[in-house]
Amino acid sequence: MQPKKIAELLRTLAEDKKAEEPVLLDISKHSSIAHYFLIAHGNSDRHVKSVAMHLIDEMKQRKMPAFHIEGLTEGKWVLLDFGPVIAHIFYHETREFYGLERLWGEAKKI
Repeated sequence: MQPKKIAELLRTLAEDKKAEEPVLLDISKHSSIAHYFLIAHGNSDRHVKSVAMHLIDEMKQRKMPAFHIEGLTEGKWVLLDFGPVIAHIFYHETREFYGLERLWGEAKKI
């Protein structure tokens, strides 16, 4: 599956669990770590974990498991590495504090 399709699928899956303000950033021209970032947030640590687990489970069923997972226990900032797409699922206040959209401001929003 093409990186853009994976990114769009992850955004849809996040929306299925009511993730707030999902944003896709095309970082391919700015970094070699991935093609896209998905950034979204939940309004509680339980919500963040729920969104992250949904992405993990659904992608695993599609034979595209996450290569690396960080932050799932705490539920403040969960990073899911799906190779060409990295999903960042934040607790609302943590997203505001780190401001990845500002940090990657030159990246094109999809």
